[in-house]
Amino acid sequence: MALNPFFLQGSRGEQNLIQDLINEQLKIYGVEVTYIPRKFVRKQTILEEVQSSKFDDNFLIEAYLNNYDGYSGAGDIMTKFGVSIRDEVSLVISKERFEDFIAVFLEGEDDDEITVSSRPREGDLIYFPLGQRLFEVKFVEHESPFYQLGKNYVYELQCELFEYEDEVIDTSVEDIDKTIEDQGYIIDLTMFTTTSRATATSTVGQGYIRQIFLNNDGSGYTSTPIVTISGPTDPNGNSVSTGTTATAVAITTTRNNVTSISEILLTHAGIGYTGAEPTITITGGGGAGAAATCGIVTDKRGVVKLTVTDGGVGYSTVPTVSISVASLSPNLNATAKAVVSAAGTISALRIVDAGSGYLASAPTVTIGAASTVGVGTFWFNEVVTGSATSTTARVKNWDYDTSILKVGIVTGRFTPGEVITGGKSSAEYAIKTVGTASTTDNKYEQNDEIEDSSDLILDFTESNPFGTY
Repeated sequence: MALNPFFLQGSRGEQNLIQDLINEQLKIYGVEVTYIPRKFVRKQTILEEVQSSKFDDNFLIEAYLNNYDGYSGAGDIMTKFGVSIRDEVSLVISKERFEDFIAVFLEGEDDDEITVSSRPREGDLIYFPLGQRLFEVKFVEHESPFYQLGKNYVYELQCELFEYEDEVIDTSVEDIDKTIEDQGYIIDLTMFTTTSRATATSTVGQGYIRQIFLNNDGSGYTSTPIVTISGPTDPNGNSVSTGTTATAVAITTTRNNVTSISEILLTHAGIGYTGAEPTITITGGGGAGAAATCGIVTDKRGVVKLTVTDGGVGYSTVPTVSISVASLSPNLNATAKAVVSAAGTISALRIVDAGSGYLASAPTVTIGAASTVGVGTFWFNEVVTGSATSTTARVKNWDYDTSILKVGIVTGRFTPGEVITGGKSSAEYAIKTVGTASTTDNKYEQNDEIEDSSDLILDFTESNPFGTY
């Protein structure tokens, strides 16, 4: 038998009255919390598992705290993995307020990032200002109280303390963003804040290789080949015992996925070459076909060796190398190239042309100034990018006095010497050293012991540690 149509079981006006009363009660007795929706950045395609997410919006909403006498949940538990804090809170928010002031904004977001916009979602965050803590929504109860006058008016959010796992939290609210400042995998980057010019000295000699000419660049190299130069001989073809054998290195380049030799530079031009031109042999490196010859100078002095006396600080690009001019006519000035190490210093100088016509006194070597000078101040939580590797990270802390930049959520590997640029602050500094990733130490943790023990049982470097296929 149908319901009596003369009794409405709750009219629209009555429902609106209850909703208004609830809204008013929440504004009087509630706590202003910040609702932070989770946005999916990347999912695992097969299982639809969320691999990374971000939180970059914030919405203020009033909520009633059911836990009036303290946090609920299991509290603080001692485990083999450390002290686990399992505080929970239960919050009640207005269904109408969420739909009118939060859902309308979420509807305009990308469907791949926000899958459900009409109601609070499990996985979203709540910032609880009284404890200055982030809680994660674990369950949303939308049927309690149960259909008073035929409608629901509130959402009850069951929340537990949020466990940070390198998610991006960038709400632009400092009190919220700072809650994860010391959490996650943090890498210390020591930066160059001052620079110094590298210095070097030269050595002159007679009977030397002036320059090496690459006749065939070869192909198929997988590593740098070895260059060998035969020892000095006199005009009669006899070995010169008092001479010095020249040495050189090959520089490779890759074009269209083919690696070949681009040039061969002298590390020592040799001394005592007065006979036939020496033989240059190129071996190793996995390639073939490369060949080179050289020209020697027997009756004049040239720059046979360059020695770095101070590698300098802050080199991110290759500087120019100038050698003072030769004095005797016909004079040919020596030229050289610098090698920048991963630490931003000049590790070596290589001779391109040893020149000719120098006096017995060594010429002056001048190395260009370091190109990197620290500028600006990094901002908390901004994205920084490495110039050489394009690696990105989020700033956790920047201390100019110690020159240490702490970063998290790193997408690759930074290398010493590359310049780090802040996306918002435009600050630029070069990396001096890259520390290892670290987390907050806990004396109760046994993660390493458990991992080492598991490695003795299964080799997880295999594609299938449980079988042979």
